[in-house]
Amino acid sequence: MSVNSKKKFEGKVAVVTASTDGIGYAIANRLAYDGAKVMVSSRKGTNVNRAVELLQKEHGSESVSGVVCHVGKDEDRKSLIKEVIKKFRQIDILVDNAAVNPSPGKTIKSVYCVSKTALFGLTMALAYELGEDNIRVNCIAPGLIKHALENCFGKMKPIIGEPEDCSGAVSFLCSEEASYITGETITMAGKSARI
Repeated sequence: MSVNSKKKFEGKVAVVTASTDGIGYAIANRLAYDGAKVMVSSRKGTNVNRAVELLQKEHGSESVSGVVCHVGKDEDRKSLIKEVIKKFRQIDILVDNAAVNPSPGKTIKSVYCVSKTALFGLTMALAYELGEDNIRVNCIAPGLIKHALENCFGKMKPIIGEPEDCSGAVSFLCSEEASYITGETITMAGKSARI
C-alpha cells in the first residue's frame, strides 16, 4: 500500500457488509488504512466484536465501529444504516460483500457462478438507475480466494489469491481516480489447473 494514498478517503465513511474475515475484512482494513471511517458488519456478534477490536488496534478507536447485520433481513439492514448515521453521520461508500457459498460437486461453483452472472447485470442496471444521483456502482468478481471455502473445490488445484488482492481494486473503484468508471465488473482470477 502506497504512503501517498493513505488519506485519500479522509472525511469519508465506508460501510462494508460481511466484513469480519476474508475479503470483507481485507476491504474494511484497506479503506480504514486509506483514511475512511469504517462500519463493519456480520451475522454474528462475536465476529463483529473481534474484527472491530483488531481494526481499532490498527487504525484507532474512532475509525472503526461494527454492528450485527444479516443482509438477508430487512430489519437488520435498516438497523445497520441507522447505526452508521448515528455513529458517523453519513455514508459515502457502500461495499456489499455478502455472497452465497459455492457448492461442491460435479459442476463446481455452479450456484456461485450463477450469482456472479446475475451481479454483472445488476451492476449495470443499478449504475444506470443511480447515475442521475451521482452514485457509481461497480463490482469485482474474484476467482478463488484463500478462505475457508477453498476446500469446496475437490481435486482441482486452482491458483488461490489472498483477500488483500481484492482490497486494492475496491479501494481504487471507490476513489476519485475511478470517478469516470461505473457499471463495470473487474474480473480478478488466476488460471486454474487440474491434477
